[in-house]
Amino acid sequence: MRRDKFKVLTLLFSILFLIFSALFICELFSASSLTWSRLGIAFIFGQRWDPLNGVYGALPFIYGTIVSSTFALLVAAVLGIGVAIFLSEISPKGLREPLSAVMELIAAIPSVIIGLWGIFVLVPFVRDSLQPMVSPLSFIPLFSGRSPSGLSMLAAIIVLSFMITPIVATVAKDCLLMVPRELKEAAYGLGARRYEVIRHVSIPYAKSGIIGGLILGYGRAIGETMAVTMVIGNSYAISPSLLSPAHTMAAVLANEFAEATDALYLSSLTAIALLLILISLVINLTGRSVVIRWQRAAR
Repeated sequence: MRRDKFKVLTLLFSILFLIFSALFICELFSASSLTWSRLGIAFIFGQRWDPLNGVYGALPFIYGTIVSSTFALLVAAVLGIGVAIFLSEISPKGLREPLSAVMELIAAIPSVIIGLWGIFVLVPFVRDSLQPMVSPLSFIPLFSGRSPSGLSMLAAIIVLSFMITPIVATVAKDCLLMVPRELKEAAYGLGARRYEVIRHVSIPYAKSGIIGGLILGYGRAIGETMAVTMVIGNSYAISPSLLSPAHTMAAVLANEFAEATDALYLSSLTAIALLLILISLVINLTGRSVVIRWQRAAR
């Protein structure tokens, strides 16, 4: 009887959460209806954002969000999975716990603190060291631009990588530690070396969980606001160069919502918030479907 009540209570909480989420999205649709009725789909693909003249296009923010988050995820995937393999497969037990605790502490650092580190340490490093270092590669569009201040897409990517690597590493490490010892011992018994056991036994077994960690990190990168706002330069121009300033959807909301007095201006910012949620949903649902497909294939 008590068990049935518990099931009903948890079901009620789940339904309430879904209702609140649906109401929240409906409210965003309603608050941004002015933008959709006047600008339509052109709002998404518009490249110009000029509130003084009533011109609103969200493409620079969508581009900045996706590019910065994707590059940060690529860096975090390499670093995070590498750290997870070391902690779970190679590191001595006496070293594993302190290093894991440090990773979890880094993941819990407030983003404004990381943003301050970005302004006072990372941005000068990008300006004085990284930009001169990659200047011979300026014929490549990714490195063609230059930021005199150091505020740039590259700085935002490094900050985001630093923020999401601990998340990816922690989730991947926990998944690798769950690989049954019998599987590894069977592989060792067949003469496999440690590298071969990691590659052919541990990683395939934990693949679904590792992908889940990457999705979690990507979601964090897309929604990150404060640290990115402080180092990305907040430029409305779309540039292929990682060394040029850029903007993101979360950053424009943080910067301009308090200044939006015009109805269309406020509606356009709300429309960007709605797009940000929809992009996050699409990415998470896509990743989730990939994980489910792999889990079914592994059975």
